[in-house]
Amino acid sequence: MKRTDVQRNTARKNLPLTEEEMEYEYWLAGIQGISSKKKYLLRERMKTGRAVYYIEETQLAGLDFLSEKERQALKSAGRQRIGNRRAEAAEKGIRFIPWFSEAYPQRLLELSDFPYALYVKGNLPDPASRKAAIVGSRRCTPYGEKYAVEFGKVLAQYGIEVISGLARGIDGMGQRGALMGNGKTFAVLGSGPDVCYPREHIGLYMDILEQGGGILSEYPPGTPPLSWHFPTRNRIISGLSDAVLVIEAGEKSGSLITVDMALEQGRDIYALPGPVNSSMSRGCNYLIQQGAGLMTSPEMLLKEWGIDSCSVSDGKAKNKKVLETPEKLVYSCLGLYPKNIEQIAEETKLSPRELVGLLVSLELQGYAREISKNNYVAAEKGCRC
Repeated sequence: MKRTDVQRNTARKNLPLTEEEMEYEYWLAGIQGISSKKKYLLRERMKTGRAVYYIEETQLAGLDFLSEKERQALKSAGRQRIGNRRAEAAEKGIRFIPWFSEAYPQRLLELSDFPYALYVKGNLPDPASRKAAIVGSRRCTPYGEKYAVEFGKVLAQYGIEVISGLARGIDGMGQRGALMGNGKTFAVLGSGPDVCYPREHIGLYMDILEQGGGILSEYPPGTPPLSWHFPTRNRIISGLSDAVLVIEAGEKSGSLITVDMALEQGRDIYALPGPVNSSMSRGCNYLIQQGAGLMTSPEMLLKEWGIDSCSVSDGKAKNKKVLETPEKLVYSCLGLYPKNIEQIAEETKLSPRELVGLLVSLELQGYAREISKNNYVAAEKGCRC
């Protein structure tokens, strides 16, 4: 169900729709018991929400992609009154953005199971900005909490927008960190956009809006936070992001669902290593073992994205330390993913004998780490300009 620009532009020829027509579209988006994919196919077949609302029995029988249960859901929804629900949502500051709208995020249209519509309070992420999802365990430790705040704060200071789910633990702390860094963060909910869950995050919810971020959901206003909504909303968190950062996660953490979806979507995955004796870090350590990027500081991600981390942070310029030219060359080859000496030698054209001495020097200065025999990653320590 991946959309091309040609298909999308063809659909937009029907815009703008009248207020009455948009009410039918709002009705279609809110039908329970029919997936986003089926709603999309339904509208493609019938062309408009109004046509779906007035569908005849013979037409309904011809929709072979709908199950009998889904046909019954559509019949029941068709008996609902078309009122002013979109206007009522607008009074709460909620915008309705169906997939064919110009405002709908292009990134989500690239997903095979993109949401049929979004309900948004505040703003949508800036298409021109880098975005990082910060996710992890709800029952985080002080270790995870500290780094979630730090990553959110530093990334926000460099203009990176933080995407997460407003959940307890790592999600909420990462978003709080982004606000502390005077940046924008966007929460994707498993409830309606007007239903703050968990309730104790109402302050964070309001601060996100006040600081220019947004609250997003594929569920209509008033929808309660049902358990099965949360795994599916994770595809939106990863879908909006350039990379997913897992700060702390146990073996069966729900954040690993986000990782699976991100991998299907072609997003980069990074994980913060944790103590080997901590059950709350087993998920992260496993991800690193499976090939996720090892990430020990937000500056490492900045370097991966080519962002100059020598600029001002917390109102003060970072200390600069100049590496010798051969060290610079070797360091420039290192990143979040491990590289062995043979790979580094091939990239730098230096001999393995030379590299051993240079890598030892970088390790002693805190600029590189050997995470396994002859396998190295960058280890940020200030700025290497």
